[in-house]
This record gives sequence, structure tokens and C-alpha cells, in this order.
Amino acid sequence: MGFEFVKKLPRPEEIREQYPVSSKLAALKEQKDDEIKQVITGKSDKFLVIVGPCSADNEDSVCEYVSRLAKVQDKVKDKLILIPRVYTNKPRTTGEGYKGILHQPDLNKRPNLLAGLIAMRKLHLRTIEESGLTPADEMLYPENWRYVSDILSYVAIGARSVEDQQHRLVTSGFDVPTGMKNPTSGDFSIMLNSVYAAQHPHSFIYRGWEVNTSGNPFTHTVLRGSVDKHGKSLPNYHYEDLNTLLDMYHDMDCKNPACIIDSNHNNSNKQFKQQIRIVKEVMHSRKLNADIRALVKGVMVESYLIEGRQNIGDGVYGQSITDPCLGWEDTERLIYDIAEYE
Repeated sequence: MGFEFVKKLPRPEEIREQYPVSSKLAALKEQKDDEIKQVITGKSDKFLVIVGPCSADNEDSVCEYVSRLAKVQDKVKDKLILIPRVYTNKPRTTGEGYKGILHQPDLNKRPNLLAGLIAMRKLHLRTIEESGLTPADEMLYPENWRYVSDILSYVAIGARSVEDQQHRLVTSGFDVPTGMKNPTSGDFSIMLNSVYAAQHPHSFIYRGWEVNTSGNPFTHTVLRGSVDKHGKSLPNYHYEDLNTLLDMYHDMDCKNPACIIDSNHNNSNKQFKQQIRIVKEVMHSRKLNADIRALVKGVMVESYLIEGRQNIGDGVYGQSITDPCLGWEDTERLIYDIAEYE
């Protein structure tokens, strides 16, 4: 038998009852959700900046980062909405390496999924309590949505998940803006088909139940670059790419055409400092073309307290243990520059 059933995990309701969201935080999340939705639908001309570590590996350093972000948010609140990246599960191309706090809440110990579910929820709760900002996470495992659905204000579906039927169907039941990344092949039509699917109602099996969903009209595209057949990175944030996406959106019967530009990954070839230049080019494209300005609602930036990356065990507080990130000083300056463009 290929599976070893280690332990039955608690239902989402049990974890939520153990670590509840207060009425104050619930009201804050409702407000933040509405603000972000207003941007996606075009009712607000504010710009989204989804920013934070590649992976949320340490509760203290992540919360320190987000608390710094909250102070910047106060200064740019008239133009920008900052959404902290608190990514608690990390996709691994080969299956090797650190898979996120959900898998391994203590880097010095073996994976523990029960402790990970609790650590994931506690981290997201602490983020809101200490900063007043509601977080984004990647939904690598669709069945985990119910553990954090009362906390998150934004969800990303990754390049390797966007073609998956279950991700598309489960997203149709989310009630927050959700970004569908282009697949690693770069095919825009796959990404748009995923958006279309998630925006419509479905019936399917989820967590042992037959469920019906109403569709998520706030599902949108995320351009993150791609790779060719030789594994070479190909960016897709340029003016011509945005025009192509706009034309393809017009050919689809999608609600609320919207796009977020991921400035790292294959768009930067993981050269983290290039994120600064890429974001500024995107902002320039928005200035040149009113239609592109209406389409591009925000950017994603990978950033942490200390720039670059480290290996597990190096012990550098606030530095990524997965992909390299911008440091805090560059990030703060970039956010102010984005606000100036707006």
C-alpha cells in the first residue's frame, strides 16, 4: 500500500473555533475585502501592491515586516492598497526543498501537518492583529481554503495549479479576489480559460461533500513570465504583452477584466533587483495607454527584511530561505515611487 495514514486532521471548523477571528477583525477584513474588490471591478482607481516574502518561514520576522508595511500604507493610502504576501505553502518544482510553514512550522523538526495548519492560521491572525492589513496567500492545496477563508483578502493560484480542474472549481466558491497566474508555458488562453471557469458556478466534490458554488466574479489574471522548451525565462510584462492580453480578454466573456503583474519569477529570471525596473516599466505602460491602465490593477513584489536569500540553517533573521527577495529599504522606496506614478 503506497499511503501511510498518519493521523486524521481536524475539520476546518475545529481549528477556526480554537483560533477564532474577533468581531473587530472580521469587520476589518470585510472592509479590506471591499476595498480590493472595488479596484478589481474598476470602481476604485487605487493600485494594488501585493508584497512580501517568497515564503513566510518565520512568524516573528514576517510580522515585523508586515508591521513596517502598515506604516508605509498610512503614507500612501490615498493611492495604493498594500496587501502583505503571507505565503504559508510553497510549491516545489521537483518536490524537493522547503514546502512552507504549513508543512514544516519548525525548520529544525520533521514535517508536521497538524502543527502546520495551526501555525498557518496563527500567523495570518497575528498579521492582521499587529498591522491592520489583511493578507494574501497562495492556495496550493484547495482543500485548505476553509482553514483560512475568514482571514484572507486575496488568493493566488500558481502557474502549476492554474490548469488543474479542482483549483478552478474551488476558486469558483471563493469570496475574495483571486489571481490566476499564466502557466509556465506562458499560454494566455489557458490562464483566461481558468478565469472564465472560476467566474462561473459549478457542482463538484469538495472535502467529502457534494457542493454547489456561485462563481467568483473577482477572479483575474496574473502575468508571471514563462519558460521556453529549453527552460529559458521569457518575460510577459511588456507593453505588447499587455495589449495582447487586453485583446484576448475582449474575446472572452469574462467579468471585470483585470490583471496583476508579478515582477519576479520568470519575468525577472529570479534576478530580484530587476523587480524595481520591471515595476517601473509597468507603471510607464499604464501612463501611455488608458486601456492598459484600466486593465493592470496592481503588481506583485517579493520582498523581505534582508535582501537576497540564505540556506536553511544560516540563521539570518528576515532573509528568504526560498527565492531571493528585495530588501526592506529598496521595497519602501519602490512603494513610494509607485505612489508617485499614480
